[in-house]
Amino acid sequence: MSATLTRSTPTLGLRANWRQFTLLVVVNAFVGAMVGIERTVLPLLASDDFGIAAASVTLSFLVAFGITKAFANLAAGHLADRHGRKRVLVAGWLAALPVAPMIIWAPSWSWIVAANVLLGVNQGLAWSTTVNMKIDLAGPERRGLALGLNEAAGYGAVALAALITGSIAAAHGPRPWPFVLGIGIAIVGLVLSVGLVRETHGHAHEEARHHDAGGAERSFRETFVTTSVRDRSMSAICQAGLVNNLNDALIWGLVPVFLASEGLSIGRIGVVAAVYPASWGLAQLGTGAWSDHVGRKPLIVAGLWLQALGIAALALLEGYGAWIAAALAMGIGTAFVYPTLIAAIGDRAHPAWRASAVGVYRLWRDLGYAVGGLLVGFTADALGSRSAILVVAVLTAGSGIVVATRMREAASTSAAAMAA
Repeated sequence: MSATLTRSTPTLGLRANWRQFTLLVVVNAFVGAMVGIERTVLPLLASDDFGIAAASVTLSFLVAFGITKAFANLAAGHLADRHGRKRVLVAGWLAALPVAPMIIWAPSWSWIVAANVLLGVNQGLAWSTTVNMKIDLAGPERRGLALGLNEAAGYGAVALAALITGSIAAAHGPRPWPFVLGIGIAIVGLVLSVGLVRETHGHAHEEARHHDAGGAERSFRETFVTTSVRDRSMSAICQAGLVNNLNDALIWGLVPVFLASEGLSIGRIGVVAAVYPASWGLAQLGTGAWSDHVGRKPLIVAGLWLQALGIAALALLEGYGAWIAAALAMGIGTAFVYPTLIAAIGDRAHPAWRASAVGVYRLWRDLGYAVGGLLVGFTADALGSRSAILVVAVLTAGSGIVVATRMREAASTSAAAMAA
């Protein structure tokens, strides 16, 4: 009886779960690649294939993507706590299957927008679930490292897919060949998730057994209010996430058009578009683990201010080399921020409602795409692209001030930092 109980009790930690953890890293790379196929080429389709000049109309695909992904994140966390992680992951990959074919055969821009609604569902369900599954497996001690690896894989794949599709588009045009890659990505991601990924909900229950029982009972409504407003630190984290993806919307939706207007070739635009997520992805291999030792807040504040500096440099400096340097600064700044924000939410949420809290955070974070698409689009139409870029730089710097003044470290993270 004792041996049976031991075998059936999940073991927490990266070492004990390295095979399944590695598989989830690979799956999240495929999730990231689904976004990467759009990063270089899609904004240019608006003018090249559909004759759209207004930035606000061009960025409508990002508004649709951001709103859908935000609410899919919220649903993913709640459904994962209620029904398990694997079902949500598989549902996310099913939503991905039509995305690339819709873009390839789109007769109008409305098809592109509709494809990005489905992409938002895919990203919200699949990426949120891989995050929660890695948090489950890693346990509390190495949460920052686990999330750094997750985000590194995802955004490394974004960069690689952006670079590859930019090269394909330079040689063969923006459609259909850059998006054929997306069909294969969706199929492989679905097959891996159905056939090899195992449920991790039991690991969250096991961690919850070692927590105080007082934090376990919480309705979804209470989780939403606590994460969004009531807890000062969590609310600061949520606004930082929103601003982070607001500036990512700028880089995804407007920067390729801005660089093209400055005379940069599509191949070089692809390089700039790839440097940003590549530096972001690679640096996260260290920043997530670093936050386990020095605390979350210093990295979040420094990262937001470095992002702001890079964004401002994009507008104020000229030349291919300067734009590469600006993209590098933005990427490293985002690497400081991105895994650390999710880890900070995980630090403060009880395992029994942690997936829901992560979902609430990711709702606010990915609403940044919608807010950014609207703000950047209308500002660029009214004042020009450079002004829109500078407005986002100021907002990002202000977000760092909010975190510096409102956020406090969780007790467990502060203790770990002091021990280090």
